[in-house]
Amino acid sequence: MNAIAHAVEALYAPDGSPIVTLMALEGVKALAEALPEVAMTPHDREARATALYGAWLCGACLGSVTMSLHHKLCHALGGAFDLPHADLHATVLPYVVAYNAPAAPTAMSRLAAALSDGDPASALWRLGQTLGAPPSLATLGLTERDVEHVAALAVANPYANPGPVTEPGVRQLLLAALHGGEPAPRPA
Repeated sequence: MNAIAHAVEALYAPDGSPIVTLMALEGVKALAEALPEVAMTPHDREARATALYGAWLCGACLGSVTMSLHHKLCHALGGAFDLPHADLHATVLPYVVAYNAPAAPTAMSRLAAALSDGDPASALWRLGQTLGAPPSLATLGLTERDVEHVAALAVANPYANPGPVTEPGVRQLLLAALHGGEPAPRPA
């Protein structure tokens, strides 16, 4: 899921390119198809090869473009509360996708096609649940009281993101991830 987060953020990075977009979409598609199979049948060489291919593509995206809100939140959460890196990425990604969807319609349309699902945020949440991702930030130990601190950290320094990063918006995103459940679409 962390690799998929690299690709998702590459889709709306301000320094993206058509080649990075192709790599991101192919990486997401490969991982979304392969990971459930790897989880069910760990010794399936073909599924593992497809997952490795997808992970490589997503890693190349990370090295090519600027990351955005998703990575900022995961680093703030991990740094401030010593929460596990991979679990954070898996838990937070669907909520950030829902948050950014209104500001990045082209990226979301492409992501929906790569995931073969019209609602990329929900598709990523369901994929995470299929793979055993933590269902909420609360299961990782975050509390509602912690949300204010993380929201303040997230807006302290400007960074690239397709839409505005506001403290109330980030607070709402974090509260949704704290309580878990399939992410609701964010109004445009």
